[in-house]
Amino acid sequence: MNIEQNKPAGSDRLDRLFPEAARVASLPPLETEVPVLLLGGGSNAVAAARSLAGAGIRVSIAGRPGNWGMASRHCASTHLAPDGMGLSEFWGALLLGEDRALDGHVIFALCDESIEFLSTHYAALSRRYLTEDSDPELRLAMLDKMDTLERARAVGVPVPDFWPVAAIEEVEALRDRIRFPVMVKPIHSHLFVPVFGAKLFIVEDSFEALLAAARRAMDAGLEIMIVEMVPGPDDLLSSYYTYIDKGGQSLFHYTKRIIRRFPVNRGGACYHQSEWLPETAAMGRRFFEGIGWRGMGNIEFKRDPRDGKLKVIECNPRFTAAHRLVVAAGLPIDLMIYRSLTGQPVPVIEQGQTIMRLWNPIRDFFAFAELRRRGELGMAGYLRSLGGGGQRVLPVFSLSDPAPSLMRLREEGRRALGRLLRR
Repeated sequence: MNIEQNKPAGSDRLDRLFPEAARVASLPPLETEVPVLLLGGGSNAVAAARSLAGAGIRVSIAGRPGNWGMASRHCASTHLAPDGMGLSEFWGALLLGEDRALDGHVIFALCDESIEFLSTHYAALSRRYLTEDSDPELRLAMLDKMDTLERARAVGVPVPDFWPVAAIEEVEALRDRIRFPVMVKPIHSHLFVPVFGAKLFIVEDSFEALLAAARRAMDAGLEIMIVEMVPGPDDLLSSYYTYIDKGGQSLFHYTKRIIRRFPVNRGGACYHQSEWLPETAAMGRRFFEGIGWRGMGNIEFKRDPRDGKLKVIECNPRFTAAHRLVVAAGLPIDLMIYRSLTGQPVPVIEQGQTIMRLWNPIRDFFAFAELRRRGELGMAGYLRSLGGGGQRVLPVFSLSDPAPSLMRLREEGRRALGRLLRR
């Protein structure tokens, strides 16, 4: 990617905020004696295991059976949570018990449950392991979607309108205040998804439908808020990644944008592009520096076509599902963090100049089909979007390491069959 191309007005000033993006340093020799333990995760566990083990680091994974990373040939050992035992209880027994076989590992939390565990037991874990730099209370706060928006607004980062609601009467009180479409969004996504199989509920234009969706979540005992949905297509979404060490220094800056998601406007991204976006980086940096962040951080924005502002969608204090794209684009952020935690020099590396895309062909075709039904994308436009040069990587599949993708296909096949049988 050439950061001199397609610059918006004022981007020269923004580039000066990120002098690291103009310098490249060669990697000093890596010492790999300290092993790594990954807690939970999905496609990010696969990508991290491949990246770290590819550099000669021993990688283990602890979590539930079915973790895709555990099937990778780059995973040296696995620690499986027994049936009926919660993950927090399992990780506590594994890492804080009398068995000290894993002491000294670098620990990466790759899912909300492991972030909650690591943050809750941060002091005890830090005495025995090399844990990511973080303020544990602030990291826990990023699992709270409303807290994230409140902190963003407090440091001058634009957010969509949102309303906390604890009772259906409070939803009723919003009848004349909200603009559709809106989302019924959980305060804690990792509690909502297992119940409903979705990250949120979208309500297009009916207040009665909003009441029903809110009541459904409340009846399940879940905390929610009503959030204005930023209008416009999914390609208005972009993300910023960084890691701020205990001294307050950023190890890297990285941005990407979304091309498509499935389901459209609500699902996970199925087509991303690595691209240096100075305005996204500046807004992300304002957020993380403003709240006093330490550790790994990713924040997602969507540009509001009504006022042109980037507005916060969510924050993830961990490696994301796009981790393979970040590494493939030339920014080995997992190895950079590993260097920092093990006391090794961390080079400054610019975001790669090569156009790089992360593509899930099956889900992306479903996204195209949905957009075509809505009259928003034709076959010619879809084919053009798949061209344009550059390299592509798939979220999980690798010819040299096929087992994780086979596990994923079996899992998704079982889910699809289950949906058909329930109809």
